[in-house]
Amino acid sequence: MRKFFLVLILLITFNAEKLYADRGSIPFKPNVKIFEPTQRAMIAWNGQEEILLLSTDLKASEPTRVLEVIPLPSEPVVKKGDVEVFKKATALINRKLREQHTRAQGKGLAREGIMPPAGEVTFHKKIGAHDISVTHVLNSAGFIQWVEKYLKDAGVENPRIPEAMKTVISEYLKEGFSWFVFDVVELDEEPKTNEAIQYRFKTDFLFYPVKITRTEEGYTSIELLVLTPKLLRNFPGIPIKEVKLRHEPVSISSQELRTLNEEMDDLLGHREDMKLRIWQIQGELSSFKKDLIAK
Repeated sequence: MRKFFLVLILLITFNAEKLYADRGSIPFKPNVKIFEPTQRAMIAWNGQEEILLLSTDLKASEPTRVLEVIPLPSEPVVKKGDVEVFKKATALINRKLREQHTRAQGKGLAREGIMPPAGEVTFHKKIGAHDISVTHVLNSAGFIQWVEKYLKDAGVENPRIPEAMKTVISEYLKEGFSWFVFDVVELDEEPKTNEAIQYRFKTDFLFYPVKITRTEEGYTSIELLVLTPKLLRNFPGIPIKEVKLRHEPVSISSQELRTLNEEMDDLLGHREDMKLRIWQIQGELSSFKKDLIAK
């Protein structure tokens, strides 16, 4: 069985060889490269609200603070999450797929080529504190002014926001995205694992930001744990043909979900047949003109 890690493998940096997605990064020091070699994400959506659980591994070419920018469709409630959810969800999917495979073998229906996603999420060490600000932006000029003031207040001389970042933020604002999460973390040359952060926000579509990191070039491989009451087929953002299903969806009960995340179980209404699966999106980052949106 080949190894598979339920993580977003990403590398965010100005001028890095590879770049992976979900947020934009602005280092406080100019010309510092920011590396984000691992990101884990789980999404639960009930048709009206979404819970997005994120955890990243980060390092920098030299010690610095970094301002990370995440666009969201509405004002989020932000709280500390539990990184154990990712490992527990991986184990649950593995068990479900093994059971399905065993049943199919017994009936002579086992299919080749679909393997359970076996693997272990690896952590380095905790980044003990996030400095998170949730900001309601009314126009692109307001965004730039806010960020530049923030950096100046933090002691950055002559802060400059990349033109590509200004452009993509303007696109989000035109599309009605006026809420942004700003997360400041301390980095050095050694990889560190962020404590998981959970965002809960109202949205009438499942959402995951991708084009925010279109400000750089590079190859993207995104893997997401996705949990909904039913399977989704309408993808008005990134085309459905570009969203690959890594395995057959598994059904989980309310009790099983509560062992992963009680708030997600509450969000989904304590259903007994929820659908959990892994989506994968790959390609050149510069090719992504839209975010992941599904209904």
